[in-house]
Amino acid sequence: MVAILVGLLLIAFTVFACLPADMYGLAWSAEIINFLKGAAPCLAGFIGLIALFIGIADLKDKKEARKEEIAAKKAEEASK
Repeated sequence: MVAILVGLLLIAFTVFACLPADMYGLAWSAEIINFLKGAAPCLAGFIGLIALFIGIADLKDKKEARKEEIAAKKAEEASK
């Protein structure tokens, strides 16, 4: 419940900060756009790096699962 209230409060602040100054806002819209322009390439690189690590881990997991499957087949054949 607290997380929902904090989330709503932060969303309300974001809207307030983006409103023009003549509408009782902070008029930060230009600064927010500049921040997003600078942060977007960094964020894209970070997400790409995480996706790369996840992909490598997935390949390793599939390789390990394949090895376990082969070992299980060999154990099943040996028990017959």
